Amino acid sequence: MTVQAQLHCLCLFTLYLTTGYGQDGRFSGPLKPMTFSIFEGQEPSQIIFQFKANPPAVTFELTGETDGIFHIQQDGLLYHNRALDRETRAVHKLQVSALDAHKAIVEGPVPITIIVKDINDNQPTFLQPKYEGSVRQNSRPGKPFMYVNATDLDDPATPNGQLFYQIVIQLPQVNDVMYFQINNKTGAISLTPQGSWELDPVKNPSYTLMVSVKDMGGQNENSFSDSTSVDITVKENIWKAPAPVEIVENSTDPHPIKITQVRWNEPGAQYSLVEKEKLPRFPFSIDQEGDIYVNQPLDREEKDSYVFYVDAKDELGKPLALPLQIHVKVKDINDNPPTCPSTVTVFEVQENEKIGNKIGILTAHDMDEMNTINSILEYRIVDQTPKSPREGLFLVDRLSGAFQLAKQSLKKQDTPQYHLTVEVSDKDFKTLCHVQINVIDINDQIPIFEKSDYGNLTLAEDAVVGSTILTIQATDADEPFTGSSKILYHITQGDSEGRLGIDTDPQTNAGYVVIKKPLDFETAAIHHIVFQAENPEPLVDGVKYNASSFATFNLFVTDVNEAPQFSQQVFQAKVSEDVAIGTKVGNVTAKDPEGLDISYSLRGDTRGWLKIDPVTGEIFSIAPLDREAESLYRVQVVATEVGTHARLSTKHTGFEKRVYNIPILINDGGRPPLEGTVSLPVTVCTCVEERCFQPAAHQSGMPTVGMAVGILLSTFLVIGIILAVVFIKMKKNKGRDNVENAQAPEVKPLRN
Repeated sequence: MTVQAQLHCLCLFTLYLTTGYGQDGRFSGPLKPMTFSIFEGQEPSQIIFQFKANPPAVTFELTGETDGIFHIQQDGLLYHNRALDRETRAVHKLQVSALDAHKAIVEGPVPITIIVKDINDNQPTFLQPKYEGSVRQNSRPGKPFMYVNATDLDDPATPNGQLFYQIVIQLPQVNDVMYFQINNKTGAISLTPQGSWELDPVKNPSYTLMVSVKDMGGQNENSFSDSTSVDITVKENIWKAPAPVEIVENSTDPHPIKITQVRWNEPGAQYSLVEKEKLPRFPFSIDQEGDIYVNQPLDREEKDSYVFYVDAKDELGKPLALPLQIHVKVKDINDNPPTCPSTVTVFEVQENEKIGNKIGILTAHDMDEMNTINSILEYRIVDQTPKSPREGLFLVDRLSGAFQLAKQSLKKQDTPQYHLTVEVSDKDFKTLCHVQINVIDINDQIPIFEKSDYGNLTLAEDAVVGSTILTIQATDADEPFTGSSKILYHITQGDSEGRLGIDTDPQTNAGYVVIKKPLDFETAAIHHIVFQAENPEPLVDGVKYNASSFATFNLFVTDVNEAPQFSQQVFQAKVSEDVAIGTKVGNVTAKDPEGLDISYSLRGDTRGWLKIDPVTGEIFSIAPLDREAESLYRVQVVATEVGTHARLSTKHTGFEKRVYNIPILINDGGRPPLEGTVSLPVTVCTCVEERCFQPAAHQSGMPTVGMAVGILLSTFLVIGIILAVVFIKMKKNKGRDNVENAQAPEVKPLRN
């Protein structure tokens, strides 16, 4: 049996289901206008669409912008046989027609549009391999001063053609600070804030930047790039304040007149002037070229200088830099005559004035600029009235205007008054001034008090400051209402602290003694005042003040019970809320002006947290403290004086030499108050060596023996009685020491 072998062959059939290029995504369809989108750079022989036609059509024809790339088969299959290039042609306009067997058109032609879609197949390229630019120092940061540009043939509407600029290197780079920045999308180069502030053509006149550009918006690592260099020259900032301007006053030239100019570093700035001080009229203006004008004549005597500012702003009204300050000085011309200080200038000269002595100074004024030739004045006497006893009695210094007595001393009884006409001139003008010289009586009489002793006056230490306590009067025989007869009063003794002052009545020369500062019993209870009266004019030689120009006065200051005073008004202390009870938390101190003891007490301790030592003023806690209840706890401390003694003083000195019994009422200040009266004997006697001297009474003759024995027995009897009484009283009443003390020769302070 013959076996025949069978051979098999296998093949693989793969069916690709694709989406057509048509608008509806189908691969085939009837002949109608259609648009297809195809990526550039695809492999050739790519099928685009299968057109179908109805009989009698048997074939198809393709016309239009085929560029030898697009073809159609007889069965209507449209395809391209080469890769497309969007940069060569982005859109192909084609027409497809259906033909019968005789090549006659039976359908169409219909328009077919092929859109070539872009792929990133082109590198961006800078328009120049090297760029050059310049920038002014202190230019506004962020404002472009130059551009770099690159192109990319890819579609700018896609990321393929979107360019991204950046500065890669800045040379030199100072302290790792970038002075320049670039707009990533436009390629605009500008200064950074640091660059605007720090660029200096003296330090670094030029910089080099390496700038790169990338497509794909710089966001894709596979993007294409290019680079270029940028050389930048730094120019000096021309936005600087001009030098101070001088303008001659009262100019007759046509106005406005250009006086100076400013320039911003770049064209297009908008300029304006800003006043530094508000003026009734502002006589300056500026145009948009930066030229500054004065609009009208200026008057130096009205205002000798002006200061204002110039602003430069961009088209949006934003300041480009800090304003510049403009100084304008108005230059003087001699357009003002000298002026006299007053209608008549009055001087006085004593009748015994020595030849050559100065009488006074005439000071005329000139409104022109000081210390210039326009304001230098010269003086000259052109007339003297009367001319007796002779002419030329007075001289005037040509430059200073100082008057002197020239030829002889004057006598009031001959001529009491002279009138001088003085010519005052500058280099262009002359003015006549009038001077009156009064001859006054010499000061050869001293002031004399009407009485030498103004007695005693007692005032409480709280007497009102400013009140008049005494009027004193002295007279002067010199000519009234002159410096020789005017009287000034001074206190020469008894008021070292200046608590009193004396005001003089200019009409009567009466002196009013006034309290200038508060009196103080504790500082000085008695003031032995010595007044002196004198003239403001010096006395003539040989005349001196004597005792007639002095007077005395005694001022007794009585005590006023003043309240204690704390060393400060507010005492503060910080303490933790967990301190132990009995902890000292603070201390206050007060002082009594009279020196009395002080007792302290608390007021307003609403929570009962504190107590105070009445003697020392120390404050202690007596209960737990709670910060949540009171974080700031305020109490008042009351200081009360404790009256333990009284002071007895005299109101006058006219006492007889005898014993005075002074009744003293003592009050304990309680509620209700309890009172008692004590009689205090005070002996007034003559003081000899700080002791009271009382002479013994005179007895005539010598005592007899009987008289002596009787006196001796009487003495023993009296001593015995006194001892017995004393013994009994000490036994019965030991608490009356205060009465015995009150009757002792040395008076001690009373105590409650």
